[in-house]
Amino acid sequence: MTDTRGGQPQYQMFGGEQPAPQQAGQPYHPPQAYPSPGGAQDGRQQAGRQGGGAAVRRPRTGASTTPRTRKARLRVAKADPWSVMKVSFLLSIALGICTVVAAAVLWMVMDAMGVFSTVGGQISDATGSGDSNGFDLQSFLSLPRVLVFTSVVAVIDVVLATALATLGAFIYNLSAGFVGGVELTLAEDE
Repeated sequence: MTDTRGGQPQYQMFGGEQPAPQQAGQPYHPPQAYPSPGGAQDGRQQAGRQGGGAAVRRPRTGASTTPRTRKARLRVAKADPWSVMKVSFLLSIALGICTVVAAAVLWMVMDAMGVFSTVGGQISDATGSGDSNGFDLQSFLSLPRVLVFTSVVAVIDVVLATALATLGAFIYNLSAGFVGGVELTLAEDE
């Protein structure tokens, strides 16, 4: 069979470059837009294939060199009630310990300043009971009584805070099922 189409034009690559003619006995290497980072020998071979100088990608001169801050929008779809209960329990225990320590320090400071004796004397003068039948503020507000009362309040606080946080997690999960949850936008530090 003979070719009746006549002379055919050469195929052109992007940018007007002509494909390199394939030499006999060598494997086919498709043309590449940029030289491979394989070394000088690869660059020379590629330069020969591309017909002259190797194409090197150069950065734009007007481009900004400051990195863009990546941002991500996330949604808190569910809060695990078990983990919320554990965390709130530990935090409320820490708050209870801080409350007991703060009450003890405050009582010691007020006792060192003489507040209890001064106020107790004023109460005794106001009630007119100079004998032992009157109200004794110093024995009523002693350190052991104050610490026991503060400890009871701290234990009640631990129980209530843990229960309310767990209940809040259940309520959040129900409302997040309807409206989708709280959306957060997180940005990467520069």
